[in-house]
Amino acid sequence: MGFGDSKTTVCLNALNEYLADRSYIEGYTVSQADVVVFEALSGAPPAELYNALRWYNQVNSYKSQFSSLPGVKKDVSEYGPSAAATSAATPAAQNDADDDDDDDDVDLFGSDDDDDEEALAAMQASRKAAEDAAAKKKKPPPIAKSSIVLEVKPWDDETDMNEVEKLVRSIEMDGLLWGASKLVPVGYGINKLQISCVVVDDKVGTDDLEEKITAFEDFVQSMDIAAFNKI
Repeated sequence: MGFGDSKTTVCLNALNEYLADRSYIEGYTVSQADVVVFEALSGAPPAELYNALRWYNQVNSYKSQFSSLPGVKKDVSEYGPSAAATSAATPAAQNDADDDDDDDDVDLFGSDDDDDEEALAAMQASRKAAEDAAAKKKKPPPIAKSSIVLEVKPWDDETDMNEVEKLVRSIEMDGLLWGASKLVPVGYGINKLQISCVVVDDKVGTDDLEEKITAFEDFVQSMDIAAFNKI
């Protein structure tokens, strides 16, 4: 009954005929029924059995997901055409079949072309969505950066602000890029240096900048952050 020993040529032929108008062993999607028959085979069917080969390649693409596929595994002999269905009908059975309605001739385990195409399209769309999701996971996240405006205050009005700017710009760090600068009056003839920079957040912190700038203690009294914006 069923496909029996699916490793024989005869049963491969039976499998090929069975799949002539079906996408899968049972239903419209790959299931444990396909896994059972697939695992009973010793390898891919020959090219001339194209229905069986098409099914084999399709099921093989789900090999890593076998354990999560729907359905319950049964013996391989319980799948496929039964011996009664494949044997010749007796004259009495033929007469009874002639008296039945057309609905009796419907293969309840088959599927029409439209259903097969819809199921295949849905499965391909699902696989494409999974591939896109996997590709997005592999894509590295964007590098987080910030734009900062610093204010560097000197000790008094006799401090050389050109030298202060030169010292500040001499600070080099991976992920630090200096920008425009200007002098802003504070009062009593004292100017403070206002200078912008762009930093990579994971590499440069404001504490790092303050530590390096205030290290020029002969010129710099303090450093403040005037503006901080994520890019």
